[in-house]
Amino acid sequence: MRSHQTHSSSALSFIFFFFLLFISFSLSTSKLEPSKHKPTRKQSFSSILVFGDSTVDPGNNNFINTIFKCNFPPYGIDFKNKIPTGRFCNGRLVTDFIASYIGVKENVPAYLDPSLGINELISGVSFASAGSGYDPLTPTITVQRVIDIPSQLEYFREYKRKLEKKMGKDKMEKHIGEALFCVSAGTNDFVINYFLLPIRRKTFTIEAYQQFVISNLKQFIQGLWKEGARNIIVAGVPPIGCLPIVITLFSSEALTNRRCIDWFSDVAKNYNILLQKELGFMQMNLAHLGSKIFYFDIYNPLSEIIHDYQKFGFEEVSSGCCGSGYLETSFLCNPKSYVCPNTSAYVFFDSIHPSEKTYFNIFRTLRPVYDSIFGCI
Repeated sequence: MRSHQTHSSSALSFIFFFFLLFISFSLSTSKLEPSKHKPTRKQSFSSILVFGDSTVDPGNNNFINTIFKCNFPPYGIDFKNKIPTGRFCNGRLVTDFIASYIGVKENVPAYLDPSLGINELISGVSFASAGSGYDPLTPTITVQRVIDIPSQLEYFREYKRKLEKKMGKDKMEKHIGEALFCVSAGTNDFVINYFLLPIRRKTFTIEAYQQFVISNLKQFIQGLWKEGARNIIVAGVPPIGCLPIVITLFSSEALTNRRCIDWFSDVAKNYNILLQKELGFMQMNLAHLGSKIFYFDIYNPLSEIIHDYQKFGFEEVSSGCCGSGYLETSFLCNPKSYVCPNTSAYVFFDSIHPSEKTYFNIFRTLRPVYDSIFGCI
């Protein structure tokens, strides 16, 4: 296990600091066959509504003043018609697979896309923004800030007003109550904020910071609840010490021994334990009002695939498919970048974000959880 001091010795940290804004989580098992995925359901949802960071942002950052975009090749090379939609991936995200599975739509669009018609809005959108986090400092670290979590909640309120104008207040409230809410963020808070910058470390121990992040998350979930959300799934964070860019920036052996940095991953594990408990308490307190609030374990599927990746059909786990795979993301992964010949052989597409195959595998690994919670077959 590497020590905590490893990260402070890396001269690369601040040089490549900006490219950590899109920290992602991920993953699990084997062969990608999304086109054959046509399950039936016992329970239907009216729509899917998504909040968070780059793991679930399908392109909202395309429509704000930020350099943190990916609406250009090679992003989207395996998406329908090879369109670079703004997803930090070669194809679809896990929330796209969830939307297809519950039968509301094939892919979740970005709320800020001005071309969306009312029917697209009604069936579901994502408010997420790459680079965001639960700590209010996280999305403000750069000059060109991204959409923070409270602003995503405000966009949701705006969304509700649009639906109310179309279908009336009663039908809108019923529609929201029957929607599936997905929340995915947190990794940026630890990697680009707490670990990389001194501001939060001067105020919080790592244990106190974990509680601080969870407190902000709980406030956000309570805000969703007040706005009518009743079916909410919240993803934890991955073993962040295994993200290729984290290995590059924080390991003293980044070029010779690209192993996971255990100390970082242990922080993620402990955070997830606290998060799971807090969400359990929230569910107990609200269950009698019809609440379904559940924790989704991302950490263990990712750990399993990293430590036995060949078993799951992958060939490369410590670098991304784009460029060297060590640092490239956003505009550093661009039309002039080298791209691996087989994206499905890579756990990560760029140095931070998973490939479509990985996203599909994490969806498939957690599908029994969807089924048991929401009554799907």
